[in-house]
Amino acid sequence: MEPRDLSSHTVYQAGRGIEEVARELGLNPDDLVKLASNENPFGPSPAAVEAIEDAAGSANSYPKASHADLTEKLAAKWDVEPAQVWLGNGGDGVLDYLARAMLEPGDTVLVPEPGFAYYGMSARFHHGEVEQYHLSKDDDFALTAETVLGDYDGERIVYLTSPHNPTGKRFDLDAVEEIADRTADHTLVVVDEAYGEFADAPSAVELLESRDDVAVLRTFSKVYGLAGVRLGYGVVPEEWADAYARVNTPFAASEIACRAGLAALDDDDHAEKTVETAEWAREYMYEHLDAPTWESHGNFVLAEVGDAAGVADELQRRGVIVRDCSSFGLPECVRITCGTKDETRRAVSELNEVLSS
Repeated sequence: MEPRDLSSHTVYQAGRGIEEVARELGLNPDDLVKLASNENPFGPSPAAVEAIEDAAGSANSYPKASHADLTEKLAAKWDVEPAQVWLGNGGDGVLDYLARAMLEPGDTVLVPEPGFAYYGMSARFHHGEVEQYHLSKDDDFALTAETVLGDYDGERIVYLTSPHNPTGKRFDLDAVEEIADRTADHTLVVVDEAYGEFADAPSAVELLESRDDVAVLRTFSKVYGLAGVRLGYGVVPEEWADAYARVNTPFAASEIACRAGLAALDDDDHAEKTVETAEWAREYMYEHLDAPTWESHGNFVLAEVGDAAGVADELQRRGVIVRDCSSFGLPECVRITCGTKDETRRAVSELNEVLSS
């Protein structure tokens, strides 16, 4: 007995963790700075931590009430109907639900290259095919309507990442609407706004008021610091929102995740501190890093360092973990997460020393 043919499927390569690197190099984990996975340097919201602790005692119960409460709270936040909010086990889970709802076997999706590998992975899991549109370093990784439409050929789903990982670029809302206008009636435009809180720009959610061909992905992993509990959500058009009941897993988000999410949404101070520190860190890296960078609207900066694998390896030995972007097809670049001020200063100093050696 064997699984089905998975030879065309890729493997998601996550950033390396502190404990993993510390064991490998014989270092104290407390001496390492991890700026590789775009995590929140301040951790979860303190209110969310308290909610997680309180929820632990009711982990024996299915999250019916908390799931409904979080859905309603998010619906109020975005001024949509609760049925339009699709909770998931991280943003990845929402991508799976959208693929289940939209794709027939053999349907094709259009994904960015470089970009988040799970778009294509999810499509293939659901027996879809994958095509790519390419972001060019020669064009400064510009995200325009033509960037996408030049490679569009009637795909069922088109994925837009805004802000984009790993470049930090974003689509203007006008570009998103132009893409939706110029693609076929059967095409869904999915706007992944996992880093949306860090961008000084309107959300594509506002397009749903007048369109049925745009869906938006959001997450609690970044600005809210809840990557470890796996909580994300989609906001979809009202016209087909009831598809969620037919494609989601039972209780798509856990009791602990839902309670944490409810608390995090009320902790404005934590979110504001996170966003303000990321803004500071981006500017610090632009100004002080001895390597070319690109303007970013996320909580990270892409830098061109030459031999990314070698630079990232040497930085690890110095106690700073950054993301080698070779897996994104950018073997000359590293991505540096915005840390605390001390973490960011240390990363820049160490990277500059590596580049000058």
